[in-house]
Amino acid sequence: MTTAIPNCPQCDSEYTYEDGGLYICPMCAYEWTNDTLEAAAEQAVIRDANGNPLQDGDTVSVIRDLKIKGSSQMIKQGTKVKNI
Repeated sequence: MTTAIPNCPQCDSEYTYEDGGLYICPMCAYEWTNDTLEAAAEQAVIRDANGNPLQDGDTVSVIRDLKIKGSSQMIKQGTKVKNI
């Protein structure tokens, strides 16, 4: 009973191999463990100012003025943003 070796998280190459406790990608030379993948998945959760996790379709209020990149305009504090 063998477990499938995961694709590389950086370049998505299928040619990864296991060396001891590490997975190694020969295409981009990236090395990782299962623990680092789990930690990265936990960090990927986006939270609001109160620490609640946000999901697609949530409605939020902006808590401070945000500059829009490439524009002189801003999103003002208190603006309600729907369906993020």
